[in-house]
Amino acid sequence: MTPQNGSAPREPRGPVDSSRIPRYAGPATFARLPRLDEVGTTDVAVVGVPFDTGVSYRPGARFGGNAIREASRLLRPYNPAQDASPFALAQVADAGDIAANPFNIDEAVETIEAAADDLLGTGARMMTLGGDHTIALPLLRSVAKKHGPVALLHFDAHLDTWDTYFGAEYTHGTPFRRAVEEGILDTEALSHVGTRGPLYGKKDLTDDEKMGFGIVTSADVMRRGVDEIADQLRRRVGDRPLYISIDIDVLDPAHAPGTGTPEAGGLTSRELLEIIRGLSSCNLVSADLVEVAPAYDHAEITSVAASHAAYELTTIMSRQIAASRG
Repeated sequence: MTPQNGSAPREPRGPVDSSRIPRYAGPATFARLPRLDEVGTTDVAVVGVPFDTGVSYRPGARFGGNAIREASRLLRPYNPAQDASPFALAQVADAGDIAANPFNIDEAVETIEAAADDLLGTGARMMTLGGDHTIALPLLRSVAKKHGPVALLHFDAHLDTWDTYFGAEYTHGTPFRRAVEEGILDTEALSHVGTRGPLYGKKDLTDDEKMGFGIVTSADVMRRGVDEIADQLRRRVGDRPLYISIDIDVLDPAHAPGTGTPEAGGLTSRELLEIIRGLSSCNLVSADLVEVAPAYDHAEITSVAASHAAYELTTIMSRQIAASRG
């Protein structure tokens, strides 16, 4: 919890006790954590953005945030993989949703940026649940106002550095080109992870390289292993402020069928989680997880994987907040 008026921080308020109230009972906040209005201030704000007007194929990611929240009922307060109790180390709270205009992308982008400004202005870090990948641009704009140009690790089957779709500059396939053009990314520390599948042409790759992106394909992860990949990413990022953006379609459709633009040959959920854990020493200032479309999911496969990825990211932020306080 962020101290006020020089006072000592209060003990964080954690999740509902599942030994007293069954996991399936009560409101579905992320990991059964308190709402932001119940704790007043928070160190990590988990916030939904139910917006999918920027998709190019299957719609439905507007329902992703709440699907992830429902799946996160299964999360428990101790994370053995990182030997940490993230909700005891720092206050984490569910900040609800940012309501963005579903009929006007430009207005929605402005709304998301303004809401992110407000949350980051309190000193919190953000764990954002999308929504489609369009939302990454306003989130990065807001983070860059606070930290300057940030390093970016982008987990995705696709590059998302295309110029336009049907003449539209703001879509789920264009956010990182716009971010480079706007100077809000540190072009010495950019990488895609998990890319694969057909492209419109080789120019997609050459344009992407000119923007400063490195590429770790899903085949690279398979051949080289998660430890080597995580080490490569850590060295690329260094000690820069880092933003992580995860499109759930980075996972193979066997592990994430509930998404808008699936591609065969992706990461396993285990590989994704292990790479995230391997980034625990990086200066993670905020993150997003997007493109969960529950209408195409089966038995919550996708939303369960997404909830665990968000949990690992939240754990990293909570550990770093606690360490910064000594």
